[in-house]
Amino acid sequence: MGLYEKIVNKEEKISVIGLGYVGMPLAIAFAKYAQVIGFDVDKKKIEIYKSGIDPTKEIGNEAIKNTTVEFTSDETKLKEAKFHIVAVPTPINIDKTPDLTPVESASVIVGRNMARGSYVVYESTVYPGVTEDICIPILERESGLKCGVDFKVGYSPERINPGDKKHTLETIKKIVSAIDDESLDEIAKIYSLVIKAGVHKTSSIKVAEAAKVVENSQRDINIAFMNELAMVFDRMGIDTKEVIDAMNTKWNALGFYPGLVGGHCIGVDPYYFIYQAEKLGYHSQIILSGRKINDGMGEFIANTIIKKLIHVNKVVKKSKVVIFGITYKENCPDTRNSKVVDIIKGLNEYGIEPIVVDPQANREDTKQEYGIELMDIDDVKDADCLVFAVAHDEFKNMAWEQIEKFFKNIDNSEKVIIDVKGIFDKNKIEKLGYCYWRL
Repeated sequence: MGLYEKIVNKEEKISVIGLGYVGMPLAIAFAKYAQVIGFDVDKKKIEIYKSGIDPTKEIGNEAIKNTTVEFTSDETKLKEAKFHIVAVPTPINIDKTPDLTPVESASVIVGRNMARGSYVVYESTVYPGVTEDICIPILERESGLKCGVDFKVGYSPERINPGDKKHTLETIKKIVSAIDDESLDEIAKIYSLVIKAGVHKTSSIKVAEAAKVVENSQRDINIAFMNELAMVFDRMGIDTKEVIDAMNTKWNALGFYPGLVGGHCIGVDPYYFIYQAEKLGYHSQIILSGRKINDGMGEFIANTIIKKLIHVNKVVKKSKVVIFGITYKENCPDTRNSKVVDIIKGLNEYGIEPIVVDPQANREDTKQEYGIELMDIDDVKDADCLVFAVAHDEFKNMAWEQIEKFFKNIDNSEKVIIDVKGIFDKNKIEKLGYCYWRL
């Protein structure tokens, strides 16, 4: 009897290491078919899950309350599992090089608690070669076991899109890879328990690692192209959104729009590819250029805000600017690598301390990560400029009467609205006399 059958018969357990936006939905999904141990080193996070709260807002509190997942921060509980899924983050350092500390630490923990006959599957985004050249040696060292003989290893890149209720874990095809054909088939069968869209097997772990990095780099490059167009069209006095809407009437248009590119995937993964390419003697041109453009958009928007304030005769340092949204994307509480922060830093250089509101973001995390105190939306008043940086539904569905109350009691021609995501009707706002700008 293979591991798949033992898991289905609940004779063996699955463990998920790292219970964030990727690991937690995985653990919940597998728990419908198997016994699951959900492990995270963050004891506070474990207590939150045990209390039935979903801080990620990915699957909701009810799913957490009703799951059979055994949440724990006790690494020795991993000894009870035979199929381990590592889903820890892989950030970058200040110098834009990969920070493999989380995945290395997770490998140490799994290795010293791994039994003979185990499978370890990595979901963390890495550059090609990390699983085999870095992670497997750690597992062997810590366990005293031999990979391919005593345990098997695979790689299946996470593809979850936080905040997306349409493209969920179950509906996104899963890439799977392994060190040999036997373990590849076993891993594919186990993932098929929860992935209704099916699996795609690759011939090697390196191919799967590369696929993940490339799919995010491709999006990054396409958005960078639109951002570059937006900056040029701004100088030309042409509305970028109108251009893109016209272009998108053609069947083969790609549908990308300009914007801030942050978060833990698209804003990070290309640097993993760039790093490994440079180690091999190739200096990236297109990918690195795209990253530079996207990393500079916060500064560009901040400078545009200043120009618009000057245009309506405001004293820049005395202007009250309110920013709506601090998360890295809409309808998601995740503030990691938020590029809205770059707008704030840009305004700080001109002596402006903007007020920030975000009903989705976690106040404590925002304060701890960026030193920013979030304000309640109902307390916003006497503003000179409103910056809608993130397209949360709460902002898109806001009544115009409410938006008007955010401003000072001044003529509309002195009120500035910066619409980064193009969520409002440009013609309506301009007819009302506001100074309006969108990316």
